[in-house]
Parts: sequence; C-alpha cells; structure tokens
Amino acid sequence: MLSLQEISDRLEIQDLFARYSFAIDDRDFDVLDTVFTPDAVIDYSETGGAKGTVGEIKAWLPVAMKRFPMFQHMVATTQLKLDGDKATSRTILFNPMTYRKPDGEDQVFFIGLWYRDELVRTPDGWRISSRYEEMAYTYNTPDMEPIPEVSAG
Repeated sequence: MLSLQEISDRLEIQDLFARYSFAIDDRDFDVLDTVFTPDAVIDYSETGGAKGTVGEIKAWLPVAMKRFPMFQHMVATTQLKLDGDKATSRTILFNPMTYRKPDGEDQVFFIGLWYRDELVRTPDGWRISSRYEEMAYTYNTPDMEPIPEVSAG
C-alpha cells in the first residue's frame, strides 16, 4: 500500500510533468524556472535539439520552436522510482507537431520519445535536476534545416 507521502510525491511529480508540457505548448518558457532546478542540465540532443542549462534552453526554445506553429506535448505512463528526496523516472511523450515549410505549407508529423529524468525535492517542491530525451520513433517527419545551436549566455 502506498503511504500518504508517496501518493503526495507521485501527484506532485505528475503535476510537474504537466507544468512542463503546458509551458512548452504555451511558449511560456519562464515557467521552466518552476520545473527545473537552477543547475539542471537539459539534453534534447538525441532528438535533434540542444543540450544546456535552463537559461540556455530558455533562450534557445523560442528560436528552435519558431518553425512549428502548433504542437502538443502529451506525457503519459511514467515509471517512477522514489528514494526519499530523490527520484528517477522514465516517461512516454507523444508529440504531434506542425512544421511550416518555407513555401507556407504546413506538414503534421509525430515524434515519440521518453523523458529520462532525475528529480529532487526542494523547499519549493519537486524539480527536475536532469532531463534527457531518448528518441523512440518519428512519423512523416519533414525535411528541415538543422535547429540552431545553443548560444552560451
């Protein structure tokens, strides 16, 4: 049977993952300060993105996501291992996206991946201290120019 603390931790972490998804989908990247620890490392490199600190990723996201007028980050099925004030998780992400081609035509494509996270309990609640995107599959992916690199801030 789950303890009340574990139930609370699991719900708070579920909310944390939802907060991340809505921050990205709403392009409200400052919300990421409430998702990640200040020293977190975010690694999107396996899926064609950047790797960097929270500040670097927050500066990179508006540029990288500009070519995508619509997208949804749908997280589900988290494998969570709690260990006191730390946790690790593997969470499925299904990510339909629309790419706006240079000629103005839109193309919908799909990305499936796993978020592999390390989490810590902070005075402000659970935060992600490390996030790694692990590629699973893509479908109908358009030909695109490479996404810009992270610029050191």
